[in-house]
Amino acid sequence: MSVILGASDLKRRITIRRATKTTIPPFNETVETWADLITVWAKVNQVTDVEQYRAQEIGASVDTRFTIRYASEVAGVGPLDRIAFKGRDYNITGVREIDRNLWLEISAVARAEG
Repeated sequence: MSVILGASDLKRRITIRRATKTTIPPFNETVETWADLITVWAKVNQVTDVEQYRAQEIGASVDTRFTIRYASEVAGVGPLDRIAFKGRDYNITGVREIDRNLWLEISAVARAEG
């Protein structure tokens, strides 16, 4: 499948974040934090808005697809990473390569907060 995207299609800035472990004194407690891995231009497509009722709780989520240029810095991006976009954190649910070594399509979901 050939996808033709130009610079004008990549209109949004996203930051890919990776979990890191930090030791906090005085008790040397290990805490997981999120560090910025890379900020890139992306094409952003909102796929769905979903509202679910579970265990008497209402939860809403936003499924989004981010398309970015393939680069060695993003080759290892996966479900253990997350994306920051417009003040919201998106958990990555899948990554697929499009047009071998040209594009990455990243599927992600964010909790919709009111």
